[in-house]
Amino acid sequence: MRYDLVIFDNDGVLVDSEPISNRLLAAYLTELGHPTSYDDSIRDYMGSAMHRVHDLVEERTGRRLPADFDDVFHSRVFAAFERELKPVVGATDVLEKLAADGMPYCVASSGSHERIRVGHRTTGLDRWFDDERVFSSQDVGRGKPAPDLFLYAAARMGVTPERCLVVEDSPLGVQAAVAAGMDVYGFTAMTPAGKLAAATRLFGDMRELTALLSPPRS
Repeated sequence: MRYDLVIFDNDGVLVDSEPISNRLLAAYLTELGHPTSYDDSIRDYMGSAMHRVHDLVEERTGRRLPADFDDVFHSRVFAAFERELKPVVGATDVLEKLAADGMPYCVASSGSHERIRVGHRTTGLDRWFDDERVFSSQDVGRGKPAPDLFLYAAARMGVTPERCLVVEDSPLGVQAAVAAGMDVYGFTAMTPAGKLAAATRLFGDMRELTALLSPPRS
């Protein structure tokens, strides 16, 4: 099937940020008295908006995180991005091919607009994404696994859900895409395939995506 819009998740799909952000999130939660390992952070928070961190901590402990939690966390993340962040291998090739083919694409991320932009500037991916192609959970209020963000992105891009393909690497993201009525390709570079089993198909190397998106020859 040839799709009319490709919607990319950002963290872990376009930029290799998940190891950085989850390492820092686990450390910061532990620092605040909520012992969290890197694996715990990947399991509980990968692919989610910040409100999920607040909600789960309060649900489990009865204590709220500090009012400045998001600001402190993001300052640490952005500083680490400047030092360490790279694009996912193969991501630029995929974007170049989509642009050359005239295939509409956008990014729809649980991260804030600032986080998306910092990551794109640091890795050079900003050349592929003007403001009209960037959507954040900030735009809709409810992040993944709710379908709201993907539905919003599709509506803004003028494409019906059934004509969209989502590229995701988290169970929450796959769940959101399925709930939105969209096909979804699960990227298994960081996530075990079994956790993305609800995806339309799975792939393990971003360089495979170019071929997967190419229409079959007649």
